[in-house]
Amino acid sequence: MTKIVTLSRPMPLPQIEAGGEAVEFVPVSSAADIPAVALAHISTAIDPVDGDFIAGMPEGQRLIANFGVGVDNIDLAAAAVRGIVVSNTPVVTEDTADLAFTLILGAARRVGKGERYLRAGKWSAGEAPPALGIRVHGQALGLVGFGPIAQAVGRRAKGFGMEVLYWNRTRREDAETALGATFVPDLAELLGQSDIISVHTALVPATRNLINAERIGQMRKGAVLVNTARGGIVDEEALCDALEAGHLGAAGLDVFDGEPQVLPALMERQDVLLTPHIGSATSACRMDMTQCVLGNVVSFLESGSVQTPVKTG
Repeated sequence: MTKIVTLSRPMPLPQIEAGGEAVEFVPVSSAADIPAVALAHISTAIDPVDGDFIAGMPEGQRLIANFGVGVDNIDLAAAAVRGIVVSNTPVVTEDTADLAFTLILGAARRVGKGERYLRAGKWSAGEAPPALGIRVHGQALGLVGFGPIAQAVGRRAKGFGMEVLYWNRTRREDAETALGATFVPDLAELLGQSDIISVHTALVPATRNLINAERIGQMRKGAVLVNTARGGIVDEEALCDALEAGHLGAAGLDVFDGEPQVLPALMERQDVLLTPHIGSATSACRMDMTQCVLGNVVSFLESGSVQTPVKTG
């Protein structure tokens, strides 16, 4: 008998078996499209699985396997009420850290603006070059959040001789000792002490617009802000205002509030380096993610448990 697993969108997944039976993947556009015999649902970080969707899922469907490490697209409380297990794919650490540091370097050194200047023929025409960039090596890096990705960014920063500071709701002494980082318990102090700020918190109600106009105002004049976590953590209009006023020197964003739509004001700014949520977008990382999500599905279908569970209650 074939086991049915639904998908939030078509994905090029390989043929697999669970318990000696074939698994068939069926894309659906809504909960109403889910076959009654479906046993699990695979979602992506940009596909919402809200309370209404979960309420409409068939009774026999007991797993939401998220293709991504963040689960802010899923109503975890609604999943808990239904007794639905949620899993994620926490295998994106190093690739996302690479991208975060790429944005740090690219935004600070105005790489995007320089490339556009060259491609437009302005360099060969002898036109005035873009504004000078901002030094990265030897500067103070402030990490907002200190999970695995933030720590990986900190390791890269050490190679640039940077001072690594971090703010986190919970102090992580073993990790800070291993990295040689300094814990700053007050977020305002961290922002005021950092030349470059990199955001790495999860998006939950308490962190929505955590980096707002007030917080941006606490940053050093000329600081660089990078976000590879979730778009809703940074107030994008306040960011644009601070760049326009000259308070911030540059920004680099891989995530956006309301993506894939991007705030027009951000699109118009030459001092913001923008990438389309590609933190995990390497072939090796996507293979790791695929293996992880399929591992969770097979484990659940065979044993009722998953390899990388997400706390829902």
